[in-house]
Amino acid sequence: MTFRVVVADRVAEAGLKQLNDAPDIEVAAVAGKPHEVLERELAQAHALIVRSETRVTADLLTHAPNLRVIARAGAGVDNIDVHAATRRGIAVMNAPGANTVSAAEHAIALLLALVRRIPWAADAMRRGEWDRKRFEGSELRAKTLGIVGLGRIGGHVAQLARAFGMHVLGHDPYLAGERALELEVKLVGLDELLRHADVVTLHMAHTDQTHRLINAERLQLMKPTAVLINTARGDLVDEAALATAIEQGRIAGAAIDVFAVEPLPADSPLRKLDRVILTPHLAASTTEAQERVSTETCGAVLDALLRGDLSFAINVPGISGDTLRRLGPVLDLARRLGRLALALGDGAVTAVELAYGGDDDAAPRPVLLAALEGLLSAMGVEQVSLVNAMLIAEERGIRHARKTAPPEPGFETTVGVTLETAAGRVQVAGALVGDSHGRVIVIRNRDVPGVIGNVGTLLGKAGINIGSYHQARLAGPGRDALAAITVDQALTDKVLGALARLPDVVQVRLANLGDGN
Repeated sequence: MTFRVVVADRVAEAGLKQLNDAPDIEVAAVAGKPHEVLERELAQAHALIVRSETRVTADLLTHAPNLRVIARAGAGVDNIDVHAATRRGIAVMNAPGANTVSAAEHAIALLLALVRRIPWAADAMRRGEWDRKRFEGSELRAKTLGIVGLGRIGGHVAQLARAFGMHVLGHDPYLAGERALELEVKLVGLDELLRHADVVTLHMAHTDQTHRLINAERLQLMKPTAVLINTARGDLVDEAALATAIEQGRIAGAAIDVFAVEPLPADSPLRKLDRVILTPHLAASTTEAQERVSTETCGAVLDALLRGDLSFAINVPGISGDTLRRLGPVLDLARRLGRLALALGDGAVTAVELAYGGDDDAAPRPVLLAALEGLLSAMGVEQVSLVNAMLIAEERGIRHARKTAPPEPGFETTVGVTLETAAGRVQVAGALVGDSHGRVIVIRNRDVPGVIGNVGTLLGKAGINIGSYHQARLAGPGRDALAAITVDQALTDKVLGALARLPDVVQVRLANLGDGN
């Protein structure tokens, strides 16, 4: 199968070369082209790579019926409607560590430029001036740096700040105490950090909870000699309140690299302030960072498409790429069992229980997701994957549970799927024993002579080759029996109808255990 990757924004050549050199990958680069071109290319796309320029909205996703992966060549995903993507079963990825060093160094560069008044001194020199006294600055040594958000970038800023001899306070409600000790950062509440810091620097994602985290009230808490650095996300700061605070001398200044609206409007009050340094979203703009972002992002897309590795996906939490690769055969078994269970059941499905028998502690959750994926895809309700299987099940009122137990005797790994339906309970189980067939005819018939011969004759006349035929009694002699027949060719409705009309056949179901027809 050939996978089509649409690259909507400009990324470094190193990553594009990875894609172009990979087998079974076709690249469509549309950076700088009209939006209509992007929409047209998405019609056949399996993956979409963007930076910050392209906004991936729910509406845009309607143009991409085959999309499996959206990858942001950068740290954030705020230009991607993650909920809409998850709802469609699309994995959303980013490259969170590739620009760590560049972004941290830019924050420190802005801080040094601000406290040493470098931009203003340089401008004065260009005008032919020589005024040393007017541009007297201050040292970082012994000052207190307050870092809001101690992920990769914030953590690296802490290391750089300690090299300057700064005291470091940190605020991050999700940071483990052990990590704070490792970084030599004292964790405090946000208000306390703002009151005591000489420099406040922001390094966190933009969410509903962090929107305008630094507002007029919090700016009031800062020292009048303190400065604010923001190289994270523009919407973390109320820009109007910041401009007012600087104009009124409530804080000493700011250095800003990111803005709520980009490009920053020409009439923004921040452009007119004397004690503000503005840069046009440059934190990750180094040759080294762009190379790393490009190769990391394109490599993640290749792994997702060619190997099913979703370890970079932010909307498939708790399942690493190693786990998915290791469990590949078990996940495939679970999908097939989900399909088979649906074929055997009657009525609406109300609950699914997954029983995993094996010694892999990481297996139960992804195996449950795979069983739900198989079940829901067999229903034909919508596009489904590991990403959205649980969400769709819950929206359809299907309860789900998982349990672990020793494997069935004679096997190392077994999987069982139990469905609760309107008509009763269906239980199926399977083990990894070798090659499996994609199509299984399930026939319920009266346990009388001649049924197997009639079925074989009908299938033979239809050109359908039987791979195996297994039959078991459901009760005692003379009662009903259940047969599972694997076949090599696709079955038409005409053949299935003819099977259902055979003497003593009670019910015929087709379970398509593979991805094909």
